[in-house]
Amino acid sequence: MSDATLHSKTQNPDDFAVQVADQIESFLVAVTEVARGDEPDSAVPFLLLEVSQLLLAGGRLGAHADFLPEERYEPDPGPEPDVDDLRERLARMLDPVDVYSEVFDPYEPRKAPVPARISDDLADVIADLRHGMAHYRAGRFTEALWWWQFSYFSNWGSTASATLRALQSLVAHVRLNQPLDELDGLDTDQAMGDETLEFEAGKVMVEEIATPLGVRPVV
Repeated sequence: MSDATLHSKTQNPDDFAVQVADQIESFLVAVTEVARGDEPDSAVPFLLLEVSQLLLAGGRLGAHADFLPEERYEPDPGPEPDVDDLRERLARMLDPVDVYSEVFDPYEPRKAPVPARISDDLADVIADLRHGMAHYRAGRFTEALWWWQFSYFSNWGSTASATLRALQSLVAHVRLNQPLDELDGLDTDQAMGDETLEFEAGKVMVEEIATPLGVRPVV
């Protein structure tokens, strides 16, 4: 489908819903498999790929004309699946590079970076996507598209984008043989009042993260 058709009023929204749902389902399955920890050596590159592909679906939703729900109030999609176990598995796998610094809104001047966690981000994105998937599986395609589009703008789009930036930066540091400043002692519960986020003393050397996380320096 070309970019020109993204705003088409004649395109069947059910066809678009199937395409987006396929991309989202692929992401949900892939990240769940990564969190199982069966192949930790490929975790970071695989997450980089999956988040990149998810954001393609998000871009399509963002470029599309607004979807309007068929009902005034959102139908109850049922109980929300718990994501705490997935969050904890990812946190253990990604330690010690789970925490990174992020600026929430690049268009707000002089905003200080704040600490975030890749594991938290992925779990939050999955929670949003599963909510829409519940509508989709119940046959409420327009409701699913509305929810995915709305939550893309309000939450999971920016969260996934920040996660992608962190993953890409991590892979780049390793592949380019650039040691990472250690985030030792930094946590997401801390309030960061400085204009810039100062990393704690120490270094996480390339050798400490390359093999366990499945990335290698460029030869």
